[in-house]
Amino acid sequence: MLRIIDARTGEPVDAAPARRGLTRVEVHAPGSDTTDLRVLLVADLLVRALELGGTPVWATLTGGHRQAELRAGAAVLGVRPFEDSPDVGAGLGEAQVIHVAGEAGAASDGVRIAVAPVRRAAPPEPGGDPAVLRLALLARHHSAPVRLEAAGLADADATLARWRSAVAHWARRPSRPVPDDVRGRLRAAWEDDLDVPAVLDVLRHVETDPDLPDGARFETYAYADRLLGLELTRDLGNPS
Repeated sequence: MLRIIDARTGEPVDAAPARRGLTRVEVHAPGSDTTDLRVLLVADLLVRALELGGTPVWATLTGGHRQAELRAGAAVLGVRPFEDSPDVGAGLGEAQVIHVAGEAGAASDGVRIAVAPVRRAAPPEPGGDPAVLRLALLARHHSAPVRLEAAGLADADATLARWRSAVAHWARRPSRPVPDDVRGRLRAAWEDDLDVPAVLDVLRHVETDPDLPDGARFETYAYADRLLGLELTRDLGNPS
């Protein structure tokens, strides 16, 4: 079961306290800078994790005066669209309301995920793959600040290229199911306050584990990408 740290209390809470009950994710992003984009990215991960656990989700966005720019930037980053936030409180049948906002965001009633800021020392390469920025942001827990530097973006670029190439290669081998222990470690990671860096660590282990067949590596990466949204299977069928 997905548990998150409520920024108001510092205590863990169930993200979906009622089985199959609706969880509303309300996103608060007043601008359109990289920190605001990170808020939307964390909300996107939360929605994906809830859906993987079978929880119905209603995701809404409360934006500021630059909402069009924010939505455009989020789409490039691979964040799925959020509905406009209606002017209503709780009481629409949801079992839980989770607010996702920056650390300096306005206080709100209900469970709150606080997203740490992003500081940019170097911009991404013009015309580059936006999934590189997504991976660079995912490499740090949402509660930890991110400093985007050229070295970190280059590492994300190299990792993404290597993983996509490997996934395309593994896809040519006989399919094997995701090992139960690997699936358990992946779910334990993302269900522990959306610990995506721990998910990435599991994938690094799977990449090099000599005891895993390539077909199982492929299925593991495809499964994890339902959360990560990095298009790890994008190069399937491309000549190597």
